[in-house]
Amino acid sequence: MPRQIPYIIANEGCERFSFYGMRNILTPFLISSLLLFLPEAERTGEAKHVFHTFVIGVYFFPLLGGWLADRFFGKYNTVFWLSLVYCAGHACLAVFEDNVKGFYAGLFLIALGSGGIKPLVSSFVGDQFDHTNKDRAKVVFDAFYWIINFGSFFASLLMPIFLRDYGASVAFGIPGILMFIATLVFWSGRKKYVHVPPTAADPHSFLRVSRTALLARRAGAGRPGLAVATIGVLGAVAALAMAPAWGFVIAACTALVLLLACGGIGVALQLERARGLHPDEAVDGVRGVLRILIVFALVTPFWSLFDQKASTWIVQANAMVRPTLSLFGSEFRFEPAQMQALNPLLVMLLIPVNNLLVFPALRRLGWEPSALRRMTAGIALSALSWVAIGTIQVVMDGGTPVSMAWQILPYALLTMGEVLVSATGLEFAYSQAPRSMKGAIMAFWSLAVTVGSLWVLIVNASVKNDTVLGHIAGTGLGVMAFQMYFFAAFAFLAALAFGWYATRYRVVDYYRGDAA
Repeated sequence: MPRQIPYIIANEGCERFSFYGMRNILTPFLISSLLLFLPEAERTGEAKHVFHTFVIGVYFFPLLGGWLADRFFGKYNTVFWLSLVYCAGHACLAVFEDNVKGFYAGLFLIALGSGGIKPLVSSFVGDQFDHTNKDRAKVVFDAFYWIINFGSFFASLLMPIFLRDYGASVAFGIPGILMFIATLVFWSGRKKYVHVPPTAADPHSFLRVSRTALLARRAGAGRPGLAVATIGVLGAVAALAMAPAWGFVIAACTALVLLLACGGIGVALQLERARGLHPDEAVDGVRGVLRILIVFALVTPFWSLFDQKASTWIVQANAMVRPTLSLFGSEFRFEPAQMQALNPLLVMLLIPVNNLLVFPALRRLGWEPSALRRMTAGIALSALSWVAIGTIQVVMDGGTPVSMAWQILPYALLTMGEVLVSATGLEFAYSQAPRSMKGAIMAFWSLAVTVGSLWVLIVNASVKNDTVLGHIAGTGLGVMAFQMYFFAAFAFLAALAFGWYATRYRVVDYYRGDAA
């Protein structure tokens, strides 16, 4: 095992404590404190909007971080300097607990710092391996994901208590201290890491091959790919023009999705025209990246479900009966935000159980749990979790008091899905990316989360429309229950599409070929 791995793992554990420590108390803090200037009926909706806008930022800025690392500064330098920005954001949250503009500035800095380093730390782990020891990479990626959840578990368990008993300055300050420690640990291992240098300007890069394919002419044939890409550009402009009605975040994210989707389809339609103008390996590399992006796109419904455990599920828990626990003669009452601690706790249990028991058993039965098969099952399990949470909401809407303990079932199903999708996706994304695109591909993996939160914002915005509310009323369901069943159906359809595409995907291997 490379000796530098413990520095990266320890850094990730502290950084994830800091991130989930602030993220998991964000929604209750917004509802109970920062948004008190709004009418009570509007606070929950605005808190969910702020939360998912923040998530969009966190998973959008990987595009910037991946580009800076791949082209200019390398992964180590980019991670280190953006980590300092990250620390500054935590400081703003602690200082500006009662100042909306200052607090939102802190959220922006955390989104920039956390998002900027997100695609780089996991791919930096992959850089420490080559073909001589790549068999150990899966173990380390699992350990990497396990330590993320180790930090998340204690953050989810403790920070709601600190928020309740000591106030926002302490509750947001502690994660800031952990982020500073994470940065210090990462800096301490600087002389031991394998540093893969940034890629020089490449005349046969992904963007240049794509541009050539779109603009190339062929005798007797039109340019259908360019037409599709142009439609994407026009659609993006139209989406941005709707910003006053939709809000800037929804408009900008919709524009980005249209550009990526139509641009990718357009390049695929004309990619063979780039042969002869670019080497075959460059053209094949672009085709490989486009295939990976389809996989990522089909995962976005999973993220639209997963991240709502820190918003929609907390809102539901606020209306549930809070269980109490007797410890050493004193009563301990669970806070709604603490239910999120179930997720990382179950992840830490499920990863070793899957690797040591479940997957070997499936192989003995003659069924190989490949990465794409695991991800298909994970998306379907996440859909089941939303059927469960929606059923709980129906019972609550009927006037029956329900204990928060009933959320354990949907949390268990969602976590099973997360282990199969997210932990698997980290390794899959790295292994499928050509060397020059590793940072950027990891950024696109994170961008899938941005699109997932975009679906949430769009659905939440739609239920403010009287016509939509009328249709929901006709179903006999409450608005929240209807949304929960809607997201469940959305994920089931995504699982079917993902499973179909997985049978046609050709897996490749892009680990480093040289020992280090």
